[in-house]
Amino acid sequence: MISWFWVVLAFVLLEGTVAQARMIPSGSMENTLLVGDHLIVSLAGYDAGIPFTNVQFPLWRQPHRQQIFVIRNVEPNSPDLIKRVIGIPGDRIKMIGETVYVNGQLLNEPYTLVSSPNPPFRQFPPAENPSLDGRLTSEWAAQLPKDVVNGELIVPKGEYFMMGDNRDDSYDSRYWGFVPRANIIGTPAFIYMSINAPEQVWDPAHLSERVEAYLKVFYDPGEVRWKRIFRTF
Repeated sequence: MISWFWVVLAFVLLEGTVAQARMIPSGSMENTLLVGDHLIVSLAGYDAGIPFTNVQFPLWRQPHRQQIFVIRNVEPNSPDLIKRVIGIPGDRIKMIGETVYVNGQLLNEPYTLVSSPNPPFRQFPPAENPSLDGRLTSEWAAQLPKDVVNGELIVPKGEYFMMGDNRDDSYDSRYWGFVPRANIIGTPAFIYMSINAPEQVWDPAHLSERVEAYLKVFYDPGEVRWKRIFRTF
């Protein structure tokens, strides 16, 4: 009985400080991450939490440009997100169409997906008054002009600019602003399961459909994307 206590305790501590299981509920990171991908996320060195509480604190490792991270949503009472770091503190960011420039240099992004002939941001930062653009949160529309110098967005100290790989279908830093270092939870390590099911199945409000998707795997393994399992990042 005592031995099992220590096993459970060790699992709880590892879950809060070393790794977490996460699932992809939307297509904002396609085609790098697909809806229904189940990930093991490494927290090691990035974030630690006290089990059974909402207390979290950042650790010593700093994110690098183009890394993928699970982040706490900057908007209150909203679910965590998974995005790619585009700008680190001190970077100068500019986007024209689907092309991103960092510190004046073209950013090589073979991972991006373009899903619309008319991208939502033909230019970022917006050349016009951002407060007139209803796509931005009110807080970001007010803050954005203060961080723009000569048409480039300057990433402040301790902040990160993040976007989804599916550039035309990702709600990211373009819309709501920078991500504080304290909001960065961890980076994906590998995919441990990938189930081909509609996006609505992974909505928290459709729990019965999610359970059905899991059960279906046992009698219809064709729904599993086998080639994606154990893919690393």
